[in-house]
Amino acid sequence: MRIDIVTLFPELCDSFLSASILGRARAKNLFEAHCHQIRDYTTNKQKQTDDYPYGGGCGMVLYAQPIADCLRAVQRQCAEQGRGNPHVVFLTAAGQPYNEETAKRLARYDAVTLVCGHYEGIDQRVIDAFGDEEISIGDYVLTGGELASLVVADSVLRLQPGVLAEEKGYQDESYWDGLLEYPQYTRPEVWEGRAVPPVLLTGDHQKIDAWRGAQSRTRTRLRRPDLYEQWCDTHPLTELPKWKRGENMRLVKTDDQWDQAARLFAEGRYAVCEKVSTALYLDTLTPENCRKELLQDRENGWAFYLHYTKNVVDGMVGVCHKTGRISHLFVTAESRGRGIGSKMLDFARKKLPEHPNPTLTVLDTNTRALALYRRMGWRPEGVEAVYDPQKQPGAAVFCRELILRYQG
Repeated sequence: MRIDIVTLFPELCDSFLSASILGRARAKNLFEAHCHQIRDYTTNKQKQTDDYPYGGGCGMVLYAQPIADCLRAVQRQCAEQGRGNPHVVFLTAAGQPYNEETAKRLARYDAVTLVCGHYEGIDQRVIDAFGDEEISIGDYVLTGGELASLVVADSVLRLQPGVLAEEKGYQDESYWDGLLEYPQYTRPEVWEGRAVPPVLLTGDHQKIDAWRGAQSRTRTRLRRPDLYEQWCDTHPLTELPKWKRGENMRLVKTDDQWDQAARLFAEGRYAVCEKVSTALYLDTLTPENCRKELLQDRENGWAFYLHYTKNVVDGMVGVCHKTGRISHLFVTAESRGRGIGSKMLDFARKKLPEHPNPTLTVLDTNTRALALYRRMGWRPEGVEAVYDPQKQPGAAVFCRELILRYQG
């Protein structure tokens, strides 16, 4: 990766990029960095780079011309190296908020150029002409964009292969997965009466990982509720505390639960089969018949779970530990579109640890379900059954029941 910084203080930026972890990586040519002096591209004798703003006001505004000429020079240098035009970022207080997701996105570019504002700002015309985006590192104002550019450069360059000793070195950090990092401890075991949490001394990495995950979630919830809300919106049901999600999964055991599962099963299968089956078959999809089928499946090794939101049943799913099959995934009509189906599918897959690559089936006419399964890592493996109106009395249109296997 190549990174360029356009600034009035190149020596400040260059010294930072030559020190510590980044300095060692730069010396090994793991990335390429160049800091450009804006004054070198001025056309006036005084090397002046700024002037008073049109319309009045305090402060000075950087000229468009020297920045534009500098950016053109960087483009030429990139072209000589066989690179495309760099992705140009202007560091401004009015830019989009910067976060780890942006850092990961920028790290995928072959070349990034960071332009540092100063004084009152930069002539908007050069931003409009060359800028791919504007970034702000926080809701505060600095005297110049140099510190902001170094924040961006550091967070992007550390993601380049080889810069850190191990990839896990940044994957466990705060913000990588949307959470703040868990607390860290080192020797001595007891310091001024404060002991290291006992779980970290057990050597049981499963328990340690669970403890660290819980600490990350708690720390984020207390310190950054905004991040925690975002994390909760995008993570599987099984990773969220019940008090937070107001929902949970319960194994079907009682008569009332079997009745609820049967009603949901009948409603769900009717919705799936309505356009591909005959009225004669659809008439058989009663809660009574579906309950009999569920109980028969239980005898064959199936377990069924109901999904509750605030004590109201709105989904179900079944798993078979014998075969590693997931089925009976249904969500009530009024609850569709809320991500419950994907949460239940993730829950069901984790209920089958003995089957790392479980299977499920879906009609090829059920395009919505197929799209969901593909997004979640399921891939077609074969055909379970073919429904031909010429051969099956209950089939109204030709369709296939596909087998999908989880590939991650």
